[in-house]
Amino acid sequence: MRSPAVVRLAALIVAVGFAGLAVFQLALIAGAPLGRAAWGGMSTQLPTSLRLASVVAILIYGLGALFVLRRAGFPIRWISPGLARWGTWALVILLTLAALPNFLSQSPWERFLLGPTALLLAALCLLVALKGKATVD
Repeated sequence: MRSPAVVRLAALIVAVGFAGLAVFQLALIAGAPLGRAAWGGMSTQLPTSLRLASVVAILIYGLGALFVLRRAGFPIRWISPGLARWGTWALVILLTLAALPNFLSQSPWERFLLGPTALLLAALCLLVALKGKATVD
């Protein structure tokens, strides 16, 4: 595969990963008994404060997917190339930092699923950040 194709594939995988995480957060907001797999695993159903945090997480996942897709060259015209570059690098840092509390969590779901997922998404975002070239429209 050529480098642009690899970058675009990596961006699509990140977007699908973020969509999956957003669906998980949406289920938590709706009251699904999945709280042991998120936010430290302290409760089966999330309290209101953590449900609000899940709303913020969904917004970050959505915006992050758009940044990465734009950086990989997908035509998302309302995001500038510079913002896509900055946002993708921010995701590399945020996802890497987010992996740490997941790995340190008492929740096995966070340690064995969300921690590795965060690192994988961080690595894919790094690939897009380094090799992606959002073109000026």
